[in-house]
Amino acid sequence: MKNYEIVAVGVSAGGLEALSCIVPNLPASFSLAMIIVQHIREDADGFLPDYINIKSALPVQEAMDKEPILPGTIYIAPANYHLLVEEDRTFSLSTESRVNWSRPSIDLLFESVADVYGDKSIGVILTGANDDGSMGLKKIKEFGGLAIVQDPETALYGLMPKAALQAVQPDRVLKLEEIAPFLATYII
Repeated sequence: MKNYEIVAVGVSAGGLEALSCIVPNLPASFSLAMIIVQHIREDADGFLPDYINIKSALPVQEAMDKEPILPGTIYIAPANYHLLVEEDRTFSLSTESRVNWSRPSIDLLFESVADVYGDKSIGVILTGANDDGSMGLKKIKEFGGLAIVQDPETALYGLMPKAALQAVQPDRVLKLEEIAPFLATYII
């Protein structure tokens, strides 16, 4: 089995419910870094990392500029910043223009993850009401990474998973409740 190092998760409308199903079901022994881009309002106050942290066996925090990416840690993109992964495996925050009407952009995160981690990356597209993430997931797949899409029938908002399915042939299409157990099989 391939030794994956990172999971990039993209989620939009319906995300709180989706993340509340996935994160609490990851075991404390989960050793991959996880980076989450949740589309949130630009004036959001940091509620999401605190809320998810309460439910998680793993540490959850808002990603910070120049911070090293550590295994077994869940990072959440801060409001109104694009979150990128740099070659030295640290984070970079950007206030560049919105991509797919979003900042943070799922596509930008996924593309940077593919560039840095290549075939050691896993991309996951969850519920959402736009097509952000589909091109980034395609790049992860093209670079040899694993592409996972939430079954649109189990998504609160199926547009984002459907757009991902049109852009890339994923390795797995999973019901929401199947995603955490599947990811847990990649503990290294």
